[in-house]
Order: sequence, then structure tokens, then C-alpha cells
Amino acid sequence: MNFLEQAELDQAFMGEALRQALRAYEQGEVPVGAVVVREGRIIARAFNQVELLKDATAHAEMLALTMAESAVGDWRLTDCTLYVTKEPCPMCAGALVHCRLSRVVFGASDSKGGAAGGAMNVLQFPTLNHRCEITAGVRREECAGMLKTFFAERRSGEAPPKPGRRPEFPDEDDPLSGEGAGRLS
Repeated sequence: MNFLEQAELDQAFMGEALRQALRAYEQGEVPVGAVVVREGRIIARAFNQVELLKDATAHAEMLALTMAESAVGDWRLTDCTLYVTKEPCPMCAGALVHCRLSRVVFGASDSKGGAAGGAMNVLQFPTLNHRCEITAGVRREECAGMLKTFFAERRSGEAPPKPGRRPEFPDEDDPLSGEGAGRLS
């Protein structure tokens, strides 16, 4: 597969991760979504469910990994790629390394807590027994835009989104919003 074909697939699979993030947003969760892909097919989909499950470990990545392990029948996910809308945190990055995921693709960077190069790089830490390939910035504007909208609403004192409520994104034709920033697919 050449670079352009891979870039197109990355865009498409990140679109599904964005749909999962929108599900999190609609539930009042931090809008992060993830999908795991194996041999060109999605084998797991998940979104943040920390508040819903009252579980600090219920990040989209962790839930997607558990589903993928079940689908594969093994904890080793050596031939899988994770697509996630926000750079993984240290907890999730550690799990990704332990599952031996081959590749991690993310949208929005996290300079304060990201563990795929933002604040640190657990995914490629030299003394660990496995390193994941990293592709950063896929559909970055859309991924970051959903997070910014969510946290701006929280800071403004708005109640958490009610189920079924969708965020208002900048118009995709607005030159200030970035190319395709309003599109989720």
C-alpha cells in the first residue's frame, strides 16, 4: 500500500473514531472515540465511558482494546492499528504497548498529558519490549474542535450535554475553521 492509499484509509477510519467521540459527547462524556482495525476491517469501536461506568479506566482506548482482544481471541494485537481522536494518556499508552499494537493513529495532540510524543512518549520508550508506530494529526482540527467545544461548554457553566445533543462545529466553509473542520465523515 502506498502513502496516499494509507492516508485515505487513515482519514476514513478516523471518521469512525470521530463518530464514536460524538457518541461520548452526546452522553456528557469527554468526547474521545477509538476504533481498532485489523486487515482493513474495524474489529472494535468504543468511546469514553468514565462517568457512565463510574470507572476511571473506561477510556475509549482501553474499552476498544478489550473488545479487540475478544474479537481476535488473544491479548496480542500485533497486526492491529488503533485510531483515536485524542493522543493517548500514559495509562492507555502503556496498555497499547503491552498489547503489542503495531500502530497508533491519533487526531488531537495533548501537550500536557499525551503519551505519544505530546508530554512524553510511552509508545516508543526505549527500554520497553515493544514500540508502536505513531501517526499524529489525522483530522486534527475536527478532533480538537470537538474537545474544545465540550470543554468551553463546561467552563461557561452550561449543564452537561443531554443525551442526543450534538455539538455545534464551525461551518466547514468558514475559512477560519480549517479545511473540513465541520465534517465528521
